[in-house]
Amino acid sequence: MYPRENKIMKRLALLTLVLLLPVFVFGQNVESILETRLAEEPVGSALSAVIVDENGATFYNTGTVSKEAGANAVDKHSVYEIGSITKVFTGILLAEAIKRGEVKSSDPISKYLPSSIAPLKFADKEITLVDLSTHGSALPSIPDDFKPEDPLNPYADYTVEQMYAFLGRYKLTREIGSQFEYSNLAVGLLGHILAKQAKMDYEDLVKKRILEPLGMNDTAITFTPEMKSRLAIGHDSAGKATPNWDLPTFAGAGALRSTPNDMAKFLAANLGLKKTSISDSLAKAQQLQHTYERENAPPVRIGFNWITSKPGEIDIQWHNGGTGGYRTFAGMDHSKKRGVFVATNGSASADDIGFHLLDPNAKLRAVEPPKKEVELSKETLEQYVGKYELTPAFAITITREGKQLQLQATDQPRFPLFAEKEDEFFLKVVKASVTFTRGEDGKVNGLILHQGGADTPGKKVQ
Repeated sequence: MYPRENKIMKRLALLTLVLLLPVFVFGQNVESILETRLAEEPVGSALSAVIVDENGATFYNTGTVSKEAGANAVDKHSVYEIGSITKVFTGILLAEAIKRGEVKSSDPISKYLPSSIAPLKFADKEITLVDLSTHGSALPSIPDDFKPEDPLNPYADYTVEQMYAFLGRYKLTREIGSQFEYSNLAVGLLGHILAKQAKMDYEDLVKKRILEPLGMNDTAITFTPEMKSRLAIGHDSAGKATPNWDLPTFAGAGALRSTPNDMAKFLAANLGLKKTSISDSLAKAQQLQHTYERENAPPVRIGFNWITSKPGEIDIQWHNGGTGGYRTFAGMDHSKKRGVFVATNGSASADDIGFHLLDPNAKLRAVEPPKKEVELSKETLEQYVGKYELTPAFAITITREGKQLQLQATDQPRFPLFAEKEDEFFLKVVKASVTFTRGEDGKVNGLILHQGGADTPGKKVQ
């Protein structure tokens, strides 16, 4: 990536030029990556990145805050929803609460829940606070009573009372700590417990214990008028403007909004480039807590929500985020004291860009052309309505609302399903598609879910 100078330079001016050239070329490369991605995949209207190292922070921005004519260009102060990167903040809050003596990582969660909720156990082992922070609690991704009134703001109406009711009736189905299962419920519950123990709401807790010590004055859950004026408008996978998300009960799982400038401060503090009053808690949250072995896949190594993996040739500690109209990435290469934050106001992943900027051996993904939607008759759509069982514990239910199919998987919200042609459909919220199968009689008898390189069949059972 960097040009090399093989000759011995006799002139200091020429030597200076050679030393400065790699930085200039690398900067050009970052700008090219962002501009090319936005041109090839114009789901959102903007891409921002910041690279943090011992020399400071370097910002790269391309695009505008919206697709409206005359919209302002994005810059380091533009506001993005950072989604599940919030989970890392919740992990740091856990470390800070441990330091203050408010909790212990080994505490059972029943210690902090109403007595009416029976302890959540499997084989006499109870879920602890650290289990909530390492995705080993055996709790599902979301509760089974998660049925949002507004799919475009799905967490807004889910209440603490509903969460407590779910926890009161849920039965664990496997050993705690035996399997990695990413759970918004678990980390949302952890944030709720920590806020309750500190006798304040989650937003006040994260503000007082993380944002203020790090000088992150442009990061919040509740928009200030100033933040709202600099908001990069979110866009769904069809490239249309979409509402921001509200997560009152699951705030600790994904409610924060921030800027590249503030996230640069966050990365610098986590890399130890800047000493703060919470440096020990930042380091504690990064420490390895659990390793989950997996068949035919690399193990998952996780601290207090920080994940460590090797997408190229070096270990990267990272987390990503995604809401209805945003995708974000934050990662660190501790060996080089280098951090990267990437944000886009569209629903297309930017993880590969973040990994690549930290390790050039981590490849950028190929951008596929967008699928084209076609309209099918109500009569044709009605043929696909039903329940499809992919495993005994996982099913997909297809419903119809007028000329729109909806897909709902077990313990997940409903999402619109769009026709590419008869029997071939795709989702816009995630990179996935569905092929419906038919029997000899011509009737729909199953489906195949295509996602993440896997093709999973399901039999129509209702």
